[in-house]
Amino acid sequence: MTLPPRVLAEPGAGPEPTARPLRPPVAVALAVAAGAALLLALPPYDLWWLSPVGVALLAAAVHRRRLRAGFGLGVLAGVVLFFPMLEWTRIAAGWLPWTLLAGLQALYVGLAGLAGSWLSPLVDRWRALWPLLAGLIWTTSEFLRDRTPFGGFPWGRIAFSQGDAPTLRLAAYGGAPLVTFAVAAAGGALVALAWRRWSPRTLLPAAGFAAVTALLLAAPAALPLTVPGGDATTVAIVQGNVPRLGLDFNAQRRAVLDNHVNATRALAAEVAAGRQKQPGLVVWPENSSDIDPLQNADAAALIQSAADAIKAPILVGTLQRTEVPGDIYNVGILWRPGTGPDHAQQYEKRHPVPFAEYMPLRSIARLVSDKADLVRNMLGGDEPGVVDTGAAVLGDVICFEVAYDGIVRDVVTGGAQILAVQTNNATFNEAEARQQLAMVRLRAVEHGREALMVSTVGVSGFVDATGDVHDSTGFNTAAVVVRDMNLDGPRTLATRSGARPEAVIVFGTVVALIGVLPLRRRRGTINSDGVQVSEER
Repeated sequence: MTLPPRVLAEPGAGPEPTARPLRPPVAVALAVAAGAALLLALPPYDLWWLSPVGVALLAAAVHRRRLRAGFGLGVLAGVVLFFPMLEWTRIAAGWLPWTLLAGLQALYVGLAGLAGSWLSPLVDRWRALWPLLAGLIWTTSEFLRDRTPFGGFPWGRIAFSQGDAPTLRLAAYGGAPLVTFAVAAAGGALVALAWRRWSPRTLLPAAGFAAVTALLLAAPAALPLTVPGGDATTVAIVQGNVPRLGLDFNAQRRAVLDNHVNATRALAAEVAAGRQKQPGLVVWPENSSDIDPLQNADAAALIQSAADAIKAPILVGTLQRTEVPGDIYNVGILWRPGTGPDHAQQYEKRHPVPFAEYMPLRSIARLVSDKADLVRNMLGGDEPGVVDTGAAVLGDVICFEVAYDGIVRDVVTGGAQILAVQTNNATFNEAEARQQLAMVRLRAVEHGREALMVSTVGVSGFVDATGDVHDSTGFNTAAVVVRDMNLDGPRTLATRSGARPEAVIVFGTVVALIGVLPLRRRRGTINSDGVQVSEER
């Protein structure tokens, strides 16, 4: 990293009235590199250690810049991150919705860049604050992105890049926000380490920042985790596959249902022959029966035949029609052998995806995409997905809901013994499926519960309470996997504390953003050459 000229490097030396930001071409290059690093840290690349590097690169790019430049550099990093990461949305919706979604997400990284520029005087006066401020900025940026607009879109959080990192264990103590905070703080320590003139006097502070980086990234490996230690039950997941990938999987719904029924019957034959364990529960994916079995006798008969054959209840992912034409619910309903659907053990998806499962602005959306009217009007449920199967109490979340902290937390506080994610990746690709599995890994650690993800086409698999994946399947293939899952276990600190750690971090960010005002007034403005032009503003 090239240090700007005329920088006072001693920590605590006070404001630097003539300090310059990095030259614009260098800053642009660093912003691009920051976005690339954050992208490569996430699945399917899984280079987790690049997340703090990406934070550090953007922090250096925006430091001491004007606010609009900081925002623009952040947006640039966000474009490099989100356009490739969310490319799978183009498969289903086309290039324009993909562009709008990725561009919107990039704006939130722009806000992180703007905040970094705004807080530069604090860093110039107290270099030791850089790790803290970086953690505050990124966690708060994700806080906003997770909730706005239309309920937010938490895909691509820094925490979801840490599946193979020691920092994943922090999820058990403060959830995804604490993981993001620690990784971003490590990035702040990295840039504080690099942004200096090297001399004997700076060696001790440099060693301190290096130690902070190592501590934040490596020390969590020593943290104990809550591991279920109670009874176990045998669970089978059925990945039936679809005839064709793509948006028209709905036109194949009878074939998709047949695939899952036939795979379950085949499992029953394996059990009867003694080649496979008898499951206490079978889980089918989201959309495994897009034919509503409560209104279609043929679909109901097929599912019943599968449940009777396997002699275990099946959690079926289906759509339920309402009395209002066009209105539907996305549900997981328990289908018991002998008796059929158990209406008392059913979960209606609480957070339908805007512009994918319902259309908030349909008349405008028609101008954006000719596929707008393919989106049905999905209604949201109002109860957590706690499903008592008899063999175990499932915490059911459907598809993208696994990205939302509160939805997953609600099923655990509601009594879930294991977590189940029913999903359908037939309209996307393997990269999207692996990004989703990374979220399941974090949730298992966060709440100390073993988990499973079952998809129509893959990737499906089991995750233990330490975040390790077991028996994962391939993509665009049929598979049945049977595994014993441990139940219960004490609640983690993250489960008990809920959203409070994130609230504290957001409050700290607000304090920092306001607290820098006196320093900004004294610091004066910096022109395009990086030279101070006034003492007061």
